[in-house]
Amino acid sequence: MSVEVHVLTKEGFAAALDDVARLRITVFRDWPYLYDGDLEYERKYLAAYLDSPDAMVAGAFDGARLVGCSTAAPMEDHAEELGAPLVALGYDLTQVYYCAESVLLPDYRGRGIGHAFFDAREARARALGRKYMAFCSVKRPDDHPLRPATFRTNDAFWHGRGYAPLPGVMAEFSWRDIGMTAETRKPLQVWFREL
Repeated sequence: MSVEVHVLTKEGFAAALDDVARLRITVFRDWPYLYDGDLEYERKYLAAYLDSPDAMVAGAFDGARLVGCSTAAPMEDHAEELGAPLVALGYDLTQVYYCAESVLLPDYRGRGIGHAFFDAREARARALGRKYMAFCSVKRPDDHPLRPATFRTNDAFWHGRGYAPLPGVMAEFSWRDIGMTAETRKPLQVWFREL
């Protein structure tokens, strides 16, 4: 069966919220996130997309099964620590659309779904008159004991989409790693492009 990508209505996203939450917990458990998530936290986090009138969520469906999703919203609707590095550079956050995350089950990767996710988010940003796109990637030490020997970054894919890391521009965000009891702050590389 082929996979279809759809931008969800607010009602559609609300109905799929627990499926999106479970998908995020599953995918983000892997490297480099190592996220030890729970449904209660996810519900609270994802509710922000219901509260932001200009947010969007795209879902990838294999039949009725959600196998991937991608979120985005105006930068000013995200956590302050994610926008702070751009403010420090003099950017007006009301001109930036933020690609929060894309998660996709491993068996569905390499089929063009990531491109469909970026297409949907960039189209939404253009429709809103936004001038810039941004996202962050998790930075872990190369010698981290849980880093898989076969890990390959998404850098080539992101560069191919016209994004580039802003040199030395990092944000920070906290979450609980697997096997840990408390959240710790993680460095995030800011990627950027002009539309």
